[in-house]
Amino acid sequence: MTTPLLDVRNVTMRFGGIVANRNVSFTVELGTVTALIGPNGAGKTTMFNCITGFYRASEGQVLLNQHDRSIDIGTLVTAPIKGGSHLVTRAGIARTFQNIRLFKEMSVIENLLVAQHRITANNVVSGVLRTPAFRRAEREAVDRAYFWLREMNLADDANRLAGELPYGRQRRLEIARAMCTGPQLICLDEPAAGLNPSETRELSELIQRLCSEHHQTVLVIEHDMGLVMRISQHIVVLDHGEVISDGSPDHVANDPAVVAAYLGVSEEEVSG
Repeated sequence: MTTPLLDVRNVTMRFGGIVANRNVSFTVELGTVTALIGPNGAGKTTMFNCITGFYRASEGQVLLNQHDRSIDIGTLVTAPIKGGSHLVTRAGIARTFQNIRLFKEMSVIENLLVAQHRITANNVVSGVLRTPAFRRAEREAVDRAYFWLREMNLADDANRLAGELPYGRQRRLEIARAMCTGPQLICLDEPAAGLNPSETRELSELIQRLCSEHHQTVLVIEHDMGLVMRISQHIVVLDHGEVISDGSPDHVANDPAVVAAYLGVSEEEVSG
């Protein structure tokens, strides 16, 4: 049995007396799409924030398993020097947001170059002197940016301001920016929010292509169940901060606990 890329173990997240997540455990296998779903207020985004380093879990562990080591995300969040979500990105986890967070006054290509600052970072002297290593890093960053713009069908928009792009293209640009960091795991927070049916189909194809052609691992929060069922191999369902179902799309779709959570009725009513 292979080690999962992401291993969430008994995570509880408290905000004072409020428990947003309670004893949450699930895994994300390498090269797959795992969907984290549930009714509004189920604790999905809080769980995402624990995984991506915006919060440190009150209890439990979030482990990113690499071929030679296992990284505890919580230790990165509380690192005494330069601790925070950027260390989680450096470890190999990137994310997008439900509310788009592009640099809208920058061009499309600049948004992707900024995302690569940790890869291209050189000391001040090498930048001032424009050493061969500095120039090579710059060229590689530009090449990487244009690669992902082509993959997202955004190459023609490279020099437009990001804020001028139609909403659906801004969504794709956010994914391109995340991919420029070279993640092992990309976490997409409601990527279909605000998209029309045509854009949602394109998004579905894009996510599937990330896995099939680029061997990317994806964790996604999404309310569009049609999209979830098309792209996911594994679904985890939260309700009131707890896991109520975990398995294949067919298993989850036929689980009385899931139907009850979405319809607001008891499992006995669903079964009866």
